Amino acid sequence: MTSPQSTLSPADLHVPGNLAAHLAVLAGQRGWHGRAAFHQGHRTWTHGEVHALAAGAATVLAEHGVRPGDRVLLALPDGIAWIVAFLGAARAGATAVLVNPELPAREHAFMAEDTDAVLCVTGPGLESRFAGRAQLGADQLLALAPFAEPAAAHPVDERSALYVQYTSGTTGSPKGVVHRHGDPRLYHELVGRRLLRITEDDVTLSVSRLYFAYGFGNAFVFPLFSGSSAVLTDRRPTPAAVDELVARHRVTLLYSVPSAYASLAADRGNGHEACFASVRAAVSAGEGMPAVLERQVAALLGAPVLEQIGSTEAGHAFCANSVAHNRPGTVGRPVPGFEVEVRDRDGRPLPEGAEGELWVRGPTVTSGYLNRPEETERTLVGGWLATRDRARREPDGTYRHLGRVDDMEMVGGITVSPLEVEEVLRGHPSVREVAVVAVRDGDGASRLRAFVVPRTAAPAGLEDDLIALARRRLAAFKVPRSVSLVPSLPRTPTGKLRRHLVRKGAW
Repeated sequence: MTSPQSTLSPADLHVPGNLAAHLAVLAGQRGWHGRAAFHQGHRTWTHGEVHALAAGAATVLAEHGVRPGDRVLLALPDGIAWIVAFLGAARAGATAVLVNPELPAREHAFMAEDTDAVLCVTGPGLESRFAGRAQLGADQLLALAPFAEPAAAHPVDERSALYVQYTSGTTGSPKGVVHRHGDPRLYHELVGRRLLRITEDDVTLSVSRLYFAYGFGNAFVFPLFSGSSAVLTDRRPTPAAVDELVARHRVTLLYSVPSAYASLAADRGNGHEACFASVRAAVSAGEGMPAVLERQVAALLGAPVLEQIGSTEAGHAFCANSVAHNRPGTVGRPVPGFEVEVRDRDGRPLPEGAEGELWVRGPTVTSGYLNRPEETERTLVGGWLATRDRARREPDGTYRHLGRVDDMEMVGGITVSPLEVEEVLRGHPSVREVAVVAVRDGDGASRLRAFVVPRTAAPAGLEDDLIALARRRLAAFKVPRSVSLVPSLPRTPTGKLRRHLVRKGAW
């Protein structure tokens, strides 16, 4: 069944020219130049300062050989250098390549080669990763930009390439996704303004990083388009750091992934904590938020937890709960302007209530992968994106996320969704995280095994307790045959479970 598409006017879909220039003009028109834009450590940069630095940075990049249409690789942690480098590249008419600075050297080398980057802007210690390519240190860029002649924005249209972002690579090699100058304004208009109701008085903290699609929208796009501010940290903050940053900056919007929310809520009481008094809403994405965890986090923050689902290919969320309509346990309704369908394996739409694969189309869905025509043809069909997520449409128009297509396990000839089993086991008070997969026993038969991260020191007999709990709540074929206690689960940098590694039983 197709979700109803919200009507967008031509003005909603029109994005004027160069993103960096548009944001600078917007800040001037709205009187934001003196307002805080980004906080890092004990330093705050205003919107006016950010756009002035970006204009100088565009000149510095040009002096280092960057021309319109070139690609500039940014291997930087979150910080003002990242913001300035991105806006500088956009103003120069170049395409920024956003990469996680903590990736292995071979992945950095692959991304530089795949994009044919003419310049690599790097943080300390990464210089050797890009030998043979022109490089510019982040500190050097920040030192030169204030004294450089401000560059005029290179004329581009809304469909010109703005940035390349790589998929998380939960299975297979990462793929470069190309997004356009017109996309970020739509992320803000359709999600930030309409659904989250972000205003210039909001303060954002995103645990997810800027070089991921989710974090890019949260901590870069929304603040610059709303006149609000974001707190930046050069590494993923610990739960203690989140407490301190939220309290110090009076954070109103918190963005994270379920695994990080689980760490934030771990080993605390069930009541609201005073350090989160300023938070008006928390957003969760990346993978499904278990119901038990959602209740814990909402109680801890004293604010609603709004689940959403998006993808690198869509740029940001395409289905989301909002401050006006939140149904816990679902990923909400389609974002205005997007259509969502649940289809069977052959690509045929399924009726309401049926489980199937999630397809989406909308104004910010990429036109394709960089240098991957066959993958583009397979994943993007007639303007529709095959997300490889499983879902079900509820009678009220919301969607319930049922995991990834790759998550399904085959046990005794029966297909089992591990998420249902994990939800039951996670209800045990001693369980912090759990992953259930099918592994082969000594006879070659496939059996379910639960890998459990205990909250604290595991009580004696926890393994037997969990199997007994599953027997009380689940059909016999869904009960794990064994439980293994582990200190952690393998996850991608975005917090997604690497289920294929769990199946191997060692990481």
